[in-house]
Amino acid sequence: MLRGTRKDSQIITSSWHKLQEPIDGVVLHEVANVPGNRGVLTEVFRAEWDPDGKVEQIFQVRLFRGAISAWHCHMKAVDRLFIGMGHVRIVLFDARSGSRTHGKINEFHLGESRPASLAVPPQVWHGVQNVGGTAALLLNAPTHAYNYEDPDHYRLPWNTSEIPFSWDADPTKG
Repeated sequence: MLRGTRKDSQIITSSWHKLQEPIDGVVLHEVANVPGNRGVLTEVFRAEWDPDGKVEQIFQVRLFRGAISAWHCHMKAVDRLFIGMGHVRIVLFDARSGSRTHGKINEFHLGESRPASLAVPPQVWHGVQNVGGTAALLLNAPTHAYNYEDPDHYRLPWNTSEIPFSWDADPTKG
């Protein structure tokens, strides 16, 4: 071996999921693209994927290349995120004091090459970074519609020291 050589540690399971303890209440439902003669069909959401099943609003966000949308959480709403185009990194932080997974970070790389619906429970902080080469399209089907007069939306700066995660300047690292 050459000096400075390092052996990789395990970072992925045999089912190709990132090796991490899932945050309580987080549900990842991977879906398969269905190619056909006219294009590709991809299911975005089905009620049986989420025990609540309630959808009050659906909206999309177009994230420009390299954009970071972080940090935010809700006290009541469950966010259900789906990346329709592009490639994003979604990071979750469990700050719920009574949670079994309090203090845990989960990181997911999702997009058109690995479509999935990700349910983020209330009071779990989350952020999204476009790590692809083009704009990314994120769909959200939350359990509660946005309340214009009294938003259930809380924010921290993307670089806060309150969350033990750093949005690396180079998303290809780690």
